[in-house]
Amino acid sequence: MAKHLIQIVVQGITVVGRAFGQAVKQEIRYSQEAAKRSGGGEKGQKSAQSDLYHGLTLQEAQQVLNVKDITDTETLEKNYNHLFKVNDKKSGGSFYLQSKVFRAKERIDMELLETSQQKENTTSKDTQNSNTSKG
Repeated sequence: MAKHLIQIVVQGITVVGRAFGQAVKQEIRYSQEAAKRSGGGEKGQKSAQSDLYHGLTLQEAQQVLNVKDITDTETLEKNYNHLFKVNDKKSGGSFYLQSKVFRAKERIDMELLETSQQKENTTSKDTQNSNTSKG
């Protein structure tokens, strides 16, 4: 009887171990595919880190706030303010949805900040290169 019980436990552990191994392999594959879609290399890695940090991809954030162009700040602010107010718990809204709206806005703001910093870095490098070539 004990022998059969031990065999069942060992088989159960084996099945769970295989399933866990497959899940890890699948997650690695999905992460690599997401990094490739995000531009690969350092850019893809930064995008994946942002997604992990904020819990939302940029595309999900755009869907939550119903914006196609994240640089259209007027529409972005209008949609954010409307959705945030509608989902206020005091007016019978959902705190969960309000949090999603807030996180989506935060994710888009982070993307805009990173983009502006990259432009500043590129501009400063171009300025340094032109000053070096003149002198």
